[in-house]
Amino acid sequence: MASWLPETLFEIVGQGPAPSKDYYQLLVTRTQVIFRWWKVSLRSEYRSSEPGETKESHEDFLENSPLQVQIALIFGGKTLDYVFNLCEGKFDFLERLSDNLLLNIISYLDLEDIANLSQTSHRFLKLCESDELWKLIVQSACDNITPDMRALAEEIGWRKMFFTNKLQLRLQIRRRRQRQERQDSSQY
Repeated sequence: MASWLPETLFEIVGQGPAPSKDYYQLLVTRTQVIFRWWKVSLRSEYRSSEPGETKESHEDFLENSPLQVQIALIFGGKTLDYVFNLCEGKFDFLERLSDNLLLNIISYLDLEDIANLSQTSHRFLKLCESDELWKLIVQSACDNITPDMRALAEEIGWRKMFFTNKLQLRLQIRRRRQRQERQDSSQY
């Protein structure tokens, strides 16, 4: 099942914790965990140090506690957990889907499910609050979206439009139309 995965499963770069100026890269491929470092120091004993690299198979990485500790210190415990899952063959296929595909899937969820999904990660929060999602939801909920409704939605946002009741929408559309007519008449 994992054969359609790309060669590079995960990659992150970062700087070591203060006061370190060293840079690090963590790369997880289908078969290896690659950890690279670049020492940046004004101290004379480190000036000539060259970049380093450690390559471990997934199985060897799971046994290498010192490397795991170093990764947790630099990139955090959540990153280490994610790398552990990758090495154990626990792939998060949902995470690999494009935003457009996820937006289409999310648009079929109930509102309560969208609210719950938005609390699972920063990525899903961003998607669940995006105007693109609410545009899809409004378009599927409404039989006919008039040009005035579309213009109002672009102005106030599709999410706000979805949660505004029909009477308020009609009033806002009428006000917008009147404002537009005044602007058009003042130009002549």
